[in-house]
Amino acid sequence: MCTAIQWNGYFGRNLDLWCSYGESVVLTPGRFPFRFRCGEDLREHYAMIGMAHDADGYPLYYEAMNEKGLAMAGLHFPGNACYDVPGGGNGKTELAPWELIPWMLGQFSSAEEVREACGSFRVVNTPFQDDLPNTPLHWMIADRDQCLVLEVTAAGHSVTANPVGVMTNSPAMDYHLHRLQEYVHLSPKTPENRFFPHPGKAQGLPGFVPMTDSFQPYSGGMGAVGLPGDWSSASRFVKAAYLRANVLPGGTADVSMARFFHMLDAVAMPAGAVIVPYKGEEVPEITVYACCMDLAGGLYCYKTHENSRITAVDLHGGHTDGTELTIYPMETKTDIRYLNRRREEDV
Repeated sequence: MCTAIQWNGYFGRNLDLWCSYGESVVLTPGRFPFRFRCGEDLREHYAMIGMAHDADGYPLYYEAMNEKGLAMAGLHFPGNACYDVPGGGNGKTELAPWELIPWMLGQFSSAEEVREACGSFRVVNTPFQDDLPNTPLHWMIADRDQCLVLEVTAAGHSVTANPVGVMTNSPAMDYHLHRLQEYVHLSPKTPENRFFPHPGKAQGLPGFVPMTDSFQPYSGGMGAVGLPGDWSSASRFVKAAYLRANVLPGGTADVSMARFFHMLDAVAMPAGAVIVPYKGEEVPEITVYACCMDLAGGLYCYKTHENSRITAVDLHGGHTDGTELTIYPMETKTDIRYLNRRREEDV
């Protein structure tokens, strides 16, 4: 399960899984040869950076952004994703799910260009290799101004606008958007008292004992009472959409990125909060990592479940015009800054 957000020129996600596949930050330069199983290869393309599994020199991206500020992320979509059978595409480019991110980010510079190309390709069920079967996915695609959702289901292939800039997992996007109607009353402001707006007028009622003269709420934050707090995909969608609509941008890029991570933290999974079956055992599902991409600056930042320190990799600070991947291993070891740690002999 995962949560993705596009906000104020930033794009990022939580990757929620029960295991790690050896993820690394991978910078793909503009002349790295992307070879596709059915479509034409991309030998020259936009440079990109993101989190990926390095499969024998081929980056299987979970999410990435390119040098033009277009970003894309794949999120788990079980029970709904339905990829086409290869062949018989009537002239459309056929792409496996793992080829979509490099194909789109390699040649498109904006979400509008992706939208215009939505009828030119189809997603087919071609695995990378036998021991790496396709994962059921849907995708969020965004630049600084526009956000889209790509879903491939039994009902067909669709690229639609995402007006709230948030995505989670199954059910399909239209369900999540429809369900937001149940929460339109939520507000970051203190709610107005509508029970006893004028306590003095009720003094003559038998047994009336005013609690206070103003009957004020006992705590701040009560305008959002009813906001879901569990880790289901539907609840994470609502909470992320609420935060995305209300969190204020910072005065600097660093502050804004810190606030972006606060939004992801609010729907993150600490070990033990969610237990899932895996290979005959019950294991904790965790937020393996959270990432934030500065779409204007080209900065890819992330933190992991065990390491809350933000690590940043600059797309433009690497080799963007070569032919070889640059791989930055994930910083997973807990990193705590001690200001006055006791000496061993004093413990």
